[in-house]
Amino acid sequence: MDESIIIAPLVVGILFIGLPWIILHYITQWKKSGGITREDENLLEDLYETARRLDDRLHSIERIMAADHPELEVRRPAPELPRADIRQIREI
Repeated sequence: MDESIIIAPLVVGILFIGLPWIILHYITQWKKSGGITREDENLLEDLYETARRLDDRLHSIERIMAADHPELEVRRPAPELPRADIRQIREI
């Protein structure tokens, strides 16, 4: 009997005070962050350049292997996006 007197207000407090407080706290934290920072943009640019260079290297290796072994097929390189498209993707 004594336990239900303590548990009922505790549950009500958690449901109506604690839970909305946690939700609103993380909503405000999410809104504060806004978007990616300039440092993040630079990192994305570096990663894109690295991926493009690695793709070029892989294509070169495939062409060399195909020259040595004619039975191998060389894949076509992926079309490169123009720089303006990359910046538009970043904005989205």
